[in-house]
Amino acid sequence: MSKDIALTSGSDYFRYRACGIIIENDAVLMVSNDRDDYFYSIGGAVKIGETAEEACVREVLEETGVHFEIDRLVFIHENFFTLSATDQRTEKNAHELAFYFLMKPQEHGDFKPDVTNDGLSEHLTWIPISTYSGHKAYPLFFSDELPKLRLDLRLQSLSDSGQAKLSVLTEVKRIVTRE
Repeated sequence: MSKDIALTSGSDYFRYRACGIIIENDAVLMVSNDRDDYFYSIGGAVKIGETAEEACVREVLEETGVHFEIDRLVFIHENFFTLSATDQRTEKNAHELAFYFLMKPQEHGDFKPDVTNDGLSEHLTWIPISTYSGHKAYPLFFSDELPKLRLDLRLQSLSDSGQAKLSVLTEVKRIVTRE
């Protein structure tokens, strides 16, 4: 299996991440685990030889048990933060580059009840977008950006011949944060 695109050099850490945004009934699907006291987005490291899109679909399937298709790329997040010390790591200066893809809405059965990732039990939770800022949840920019995210950016227009054609408008927002 290919390795994650991540590197550590002394007290510096870099990771390339792909994430899926799943929205239903004005709520976003987030993850929590038994160790940390916060929610985080569905996703994970991109592997060597894997595109961000492939990584996103793989990570969403691993964490939810459901195969979702990508609608479109909506955010590129370059995040600089301090990675707190855990059992195996000392505190690091982290630089993470994350691609956030909006997933296509679809009918699905139940999600996996719990997933184990690196020995941690993970749990899926729907957080209403309107109350996102009231939760300890990352990325922080979701509280401002998800309400503005247009879930349907398809525009119907008429061609020169008078026939309707469907165009897909794409809007990607680059966000840089420093803690």
